Amino acid sequence: MQKIKTALLSYGMSGKVFHAPFIHAHPGFELTGAWERSNKNIQNDYPGTKSYASLEELLADDIDLVIVNTPNITHFEYAKKALLAGKHIVVEKPLTVRVSEGEELKKLAEQQGKLICPYQNRRWNSDYKTVKRILDSGCLGDIVEAEIRYDRYTPAFSYKKHKETGETGTGIVYDLGSHLIDQALQLFGKPESLFADIAITREGSLTDDYVELLLFYKDLRVRLKSGFFIREPLPGYIIYGKKGAFLKNRADVQEDDLLKGIKPTVANWGVEPESDQGLLHTEIDGKVIREKVPTETGDYMGYFEALYQSIANGKPLAVKAEESIAVVNIIEKAFESHRLKKVIEL
Repeated sequence: MQKIKTALLSYGMSGKVFHAPFIHAHPGFELTGAWERSNKNIQNDYPGTKSYASLEELLADDIDLVIVNTPNITHFEYAKKALLAGKHIVVEKPLTVRVSEGEELKKLAEQQGKLICPYQNRRWNSDYKTVKRILDSGCLGDIVEAEIRYDRYTPAFSYKKHKETGETGTGIVYDLGSHLIDQALQLFGKPESLFADIAITREGSLTDDYVELLLFYKDLRVRLKSGFFIREPLPGYIIYGKKGAFLKNRADVQEDDLLKGIKPTVANWGVEPESDQGLLHTEIDGKVIREKVPTETGDYMGYFEALYQSIANGKPLAVKAEESIAVVNIIEKAFESHRLKKVIEL
């Protein structure tokens, strides 16, 4: 099996939790090391890896794949340097903070003959996979209304100071909004227009921490919501069709398990408690049913397996650059809508 030598551009929370455990566990990847600016931790967790002192040192090494998991505003600069150095790249969401930057990276990757695979790991969440299964089954009939929420109760400022500066790329719209928008586009396609309400609710904050985004389709309305003062969350997914409804809590267990240090190789990885099963209320073959339905298993390793197959065997990418550019386009239009207090055509 071909080994893909892989390095991270940081080894903070995202590197330690979302990337290194899967790269290390997948037989097709070799975790080479990480760029560590102050704390030097990767060698303690993964003996034999390297702690690079600079980006230049990392890019000069014998590496096939670079994970750009740094602050949003740096994605374009670092991704461009990695592509010019002849590396494939994974870029965390959002791909870039401007559509023009994403388009430039896509063009550069094509010129270099390298792959960009945006890191939209939430497509491999148990809750999202279950919602997609229900929608694909057609058991709800034509969908007329949907709401996707990402609720949190986090009134305190982030300990990551770069997230609280208020510069372009910070705030809830670029952060959690990137997941919500990506899932809406995957499930329902491109909307015709949108309206956004964006606010700052934490006293003294410089960054947006509340968003309600309404996406208009010909025969469908999709509402995306997120805020930092939701102590009692509603279902993460509320889907209404002409035949029935499906409600599902946001209940994927992977992130919590990773934060506890549990590795993705354990038995029953990604299995939700039965208590979080979604509620299906619809009509099938003339019979009305109202029942809990089994949840799909979450597995972020599915992202890395698909990535391996793309690099090693030329299979299509599971997440494409143009999909993430479309997410950034919605974000830019959302801020335009909020600023002008009007519906924006897409």
